[in-house]
Amino acid sequence: MGAAPQQASPDQRVAEFREIFSRAESEVARVIVGHREVVRKMLTALFCGGHILIEGVPGLGKTLMVKAASETLGLSFKRIQFTPDLMPSDIIGTQVLTEADGHREFQFKPGPIFAHMVLGDEINRATPKTQSAVLEAMEEHQVTVFGTTYVLDPPYIVLATENPIELEGTYPLPEAQMDRFIFKVVMGSPKPDELREILNRTTGTAHAKIQPLFEPSRAPRAIEELKALVREVMVAEPLERYIISVIGGCTPGGPGAIPEVSQYLRFGPSPRGAQALILCAKVNALLAGRVSVSYDDIDDAIVPCLRHRLLLNFQAEAESVSSESILEQVVKRLRKPRT
Repeated sequence: MGAAPQQASPDQRVAEFREIFSRAESEVARVIVGHREVVRKMLTALFCGGHILIEGVPGLGKTLMVKAASETLGLSFKRIQFTPDLMPSDIIGTQVLTEADGHREFQFKPGPIFAHMVLGDEINRATPKTQSAVLEAMEEHQVTVFGTTYVLDPPYIVLATENPIELEGTYPLPEAQMDRFIFKVVMGSPKPDELREILNRTTGTAHAKIQPLFEPSRAPRAIEELKALVREVMVAEPLERYIISVIGGCTPGGPGAIPEVSQYLRFGPSPRGAQALILCAKVNALLAGRVSVSYDDIDDAIVPCLRHRLLLNFQAEAESVSSESILEQVVKRLRKPRT
């Protein structure tokens, strides 16, 4: 009778997570110059089981970044170009009449929403009806067509992009849909040395080749195991209270709300914001080689997790007050012990 396989220790599992995450960042960096923080948040969202909203002007490599990540992890990838005439059936899929063995029947033809990593390019260009077609997929990881439910294979992540400069003919995402993104990150323009490296890579003869970390058949299960490890990271009670105080401090009329919050905000973050903070902090703890969350892990996640969950009022827009500046003020005034 053979001996039972030895289970990996917590330290070994944490080390494996760090190695896979670091290798994934390095492989994506083969084709993407700079934007290391955006790449890290994209991978973090994947291991948290959430979705990410990326804001940036065209030409920064958003599509290439997501495609490189999918190749690195051995996951399937689909891209959807959102336009005003795009219909929900173009995304989800539809029933197609087919004929076989002399009889006709309707057969479901899946749309591009059926992939592990789905890039929704310029999602704010689609009509609200089409935008809402993505909601069920993002929240329930399933879609319903003519009363039949189709489950999306895990892992599943939607990466949506927005162009901040061309606002004509766009439909801003409603608050309910914005809240479904675990992060909102902003891709800035490349620095001069980064632009030089981009030119060298894209106008020469050399082509970077990505080495996948997993075989496509093994990738989904391996990533789901790493996602399960994230959930096992511990959060002490004082840190839970700190997260609650952050959410309350960002809510007008909430406990501990600073004057700027009541002055410039209409609404604060929902409970999903607190959930996002904890999950992101857990990934940060694993990347630091720990199995428990620290205050720094939480502070690193506050801006990307909450910036799109704060609803500014007209006074804030008139005075050019940003949600990031309000979050910085909230964090600065919250007292917490340092360990």
